[in-house]
Amino acid sequence: MSRTRLITLSALTALTVAACGSQSDSGHANGAAKVVATTNVWGSVATAVAGGHADVKAILDNDAADPHSFEASPADAAAIADAALVVINGGGYDHWADDVLKNHKNVTTVDAYSLLPHSAPGEANEHVFYNMAVAKAVATKIADDLAKSDTANADAYRANAAEFGKKADTIAATERAIGQKHPGAAVVSTEPVAHYLLSASGVVDSTPHGFAAAAEEGHDPAPADVAAMLDLINGHQVDALVVNKQTETAVTKQLQDAARKASVPIVEVTETLPAGLDFLTWQRQTAEALAHQLDTAAAAAR
Repeated sequence: MSRTRLITLSALTALTVAACGSQSDSGHANGAAKVVATTNVWGSVATAVAGGHADVKAILDNDAADPHSFEASPADAAAIADAALVVINGGGYDHWADDVLKNHKNVTTVDAYSLLPHSAPGEANEHVFYNMAVAKAVATKIADDLAKSDTANADAYRANAAEFGKKADTIAATERAIGQKHPGAAVVSTEPVAHYLLSASGVVDSTPHGFAAAAEEGHDPAPADVAAMLDLINGHQVDALVVNKQTETAVTKQLQDAARKASVPIVEVTETLPAGLDFLTWQRQTAEALAHQLDTAAAAAR
C-alpha cells in the first residue's frame, strides 16, 4: 500500500549494530519465547494464544496513531530481529517490518494477509484483522510455531488457539445475523478499513470508487467524489456512514457533519485496539455497533 513509509536508512543501520549477535538467545528471554507483533491487534491475538507462556510485545500500540504513516525506530527494528516469532499483518500494511525481515530470514514469521482464504469475497483488502477466518488462522499458526519451540507448553498453546477460534466463530455469527436482519443494507465509508466486516455482514459498501481509491492511497478525494458521497448521505441512499476515527481530515469531518444533519447513523471503526480492549472484545463491539446503527436506520425509515 502506497501510504506506508519505508524504514529510514539510519534505522536499518542502527539495526545492524543493535542486532549483531542478538540471536544468541534464540529469541528467548528468561526461558520464555519473545514474540513481537507489528500492532497491538495481532499482539492481542498472540497474547491470547501464549497464555502467559511467552513474552509478547506489540510495536504499534497507540490507538490514536495511523498505522499507515508509522515509522519504526531502531529499537523497534532490533526487537523484530531478535524475536523468536514475529506476527505481521502483511499485504503491504506494515511494510516497515517487511524491510527488517528481509535481512533476518531466520526469524519465524506469521503473515496474516497470506492466510486470507482464496474464497474471500470482494477485492483483496489488507485490513485482514476484520476477517474472523484470518484471525482464527493466525491464532492457529502462532500456536503451531510456539509449540515447535516450546514443546512443554504445546498443548496449552493449541488449546488457547482453539478457544480463541470458538469465540471468533461467535463474532462471525453475529456478523452474518446483521445481513439476515437487514438485507440490502448499504453504507459509505471514509476508508475501506472494515471491508471484511461489511462483507461478512452482507452490507453493501456504496462508497464511490474514486473516493475509495483516493482514501486507500492517502490522497485527498476529488471534489466530484466528495459531492457524490454527500449526495448519497443527504439523499438517504445509505443506512450509515462508516468512519475510521484514526484518520480524521477536513473531508471526513464534512461527511460526519452531513450525516448528523441528515440523521444518518455513524459507525466508528479503528485499525488498532482502543485502550483497555482485547482483539475479541474489540471485534465483537464493532460488529454490535454496526448492528445497532443499522437498527436505528431501519427504525427511522419506518
